[in-house]
Amino acid sequence: MNDSPPAWRRLEAPAAAALGALQTLAFVHTWAWPLPLATLLWLAWRLDRATPGRAAWLGWCYGTAWLCAGVWWLFISMHRYGGLPAPLAAGAVLALSAALSLYLAAAAAMYARLRRGTGADAALFAALWLLAELARGLIFTGFPWVASAYSQVDSPLAAVAPWLGVYGIGALMAALAVALLRLLQSRGRQWRAAVATLSIVAAAWFVPADFTRPAGNMQVVLLQTNVKQDEKFAAERMPQALAWVSTQMLTAQADLVLVPETAIPLLPFQLNDFAPGYWDLLREHFAAPGPNGPRAALVGVPMGDFDRGYTNSVAGLSAGPAYRYDKWHLVPFGEFIPTGFRWFTELMNIPLGDFSRGVLNPPSFAAAGQRIGPNICYEDLFGEELARRFIDPATAPTVLANISNIGWFGDTVAIPQHLNISRFRSLELQRPMLRATNTGATAVVDHRGAVTAQLAPHTQGVLQAKVQGRDGVTPFAWWAGRWGLWPLVLLGLLVVAGFGLTRRR
Repeated sequence: MNDSPPAWRRLEAPAAAALGALQTLAFVHTWAWPLPLATLLWLAWRLDRATPGRAAWLGWCYGTAWLCAGVWWLFISMHRYGGLPAPLAAGAVLALSAALSLYLAAAAAMYARLRRGTGADAALFAALWLLAELARGLIFTGFPWVASAYSQVDSPLAAVAPWLGVYGIGALMAALAVALLRLLQSRGRQWRAAVATLSIVAAAWFVPADFTRPAGNMQVVLLQTNVKQDEKFAAERMPQALAWVSTQMLTAQADLVLVPETAIPLLPFQLNDFAPGYWDLLREHFAAPGPNGPRAALVGVPMGDFDRGYTNSVAGLSAGPAYRYDKWHLVPFGEFIPTGFRWFTELMNIPLGDFSRGVLNPPSFAAAGQRIGPNICYEDLFGEELARRFIDPATAPTVLANISNIGWFGDTVAIPQHLNISRFRSLELQRPMLRATNTGATAVVDHRGAVTAQLAPHTQGVLQAKVQGRDGVTPFAWWAGRWGLWPLVLLGLLVVAGFGLTRRR
């Protein structure tokens, strides 16, 4: 039963929403990483005093505000650049956030029903939180943006990333919140759960920090094109943008040049008509040896045609065999049309909005003795999919390369959020991540998740850096590469089932 005074109960839902929104500061500002843990502790405290129905309402309010505050910039892509009327675009963001928060609402209701009021509740809350985040990250192709652990990229919990990955750290946060709550409530009498949970985190400091080893260095050049989204496909703007890209590629002194997603925004037959010889010039340049040896480039360009279908791709240029990577994990509405929603996408002006899908486990691109693993924009949210490339250590990427176009979302928090997502992939897989983007964040991230070089967002520029490739496989890459996230799903279900069976007895 809820023993809170009526006046406090009226404030619970607004407080849950306010705290859900407030904790999103930690997805951008490194100093704010304790905020999500504090808000989780508050949420667990209120769920302790709630009926299952009331708990579902509080969880839904917290989750909806969390997602609205975290992904509000979707409004810009739909309204400013997609042409969707503002009320409909705002309603779409709210509807998405509300629908995805139903998972958290169900988890909160289940917690209120099964909790015991002891330190063991830390395991229950962690398992339910884990299942709610996994549901959001997997069902209907998944939307794991602002998953809770992305707020911890600079916290002590990040040390566990090579073992458990982003969802495992989210579960640890939930367990810590309840363990600390029980410790405060019992004035120390139930210290075992808190100590056990903290010990799991502390154990990370007593195991090897690096599961990988150096695999040689390479010089890279990353381009940041800074073409506004509403100018990207404009015929009068395109010659200048294409000329800048080719000039920087042809004059770069590096082992690898990385060019952002759809920096060349034309299909091959369109490019031949618009700028004859453009692609042939680039191909011939990188096929010939440079002054310091072989040179290579990875270029974001759509491939295919309107009749047979087209892909969001990366083309590899070098003296070696032709290379092409096609994006596999497409963005709903932006890159593919979910069944039954064509009416919605037809309300927006999205060029090249219905891509074909590539393959899940592509080969790497060879350059300067390194194996480069490309991924395109949204794909670096799915660490379990990148982990598939690490099943065979002999062919696993030594360097990851993300090419993106966050220009769809303007000058917003989407840019630092996406940078922290890439940093988390580096922590999980212990590989450097190269990021070449249209408007930011163009950066080099080392295998420990630290940003070693970066261009200012919303500027046109060239980033030159040295990168150290890495060999070896982390525990996360080993188990997630083979089984995906199913071990976590199974673990969460077993814990919840255990609590359900003991409650029935």
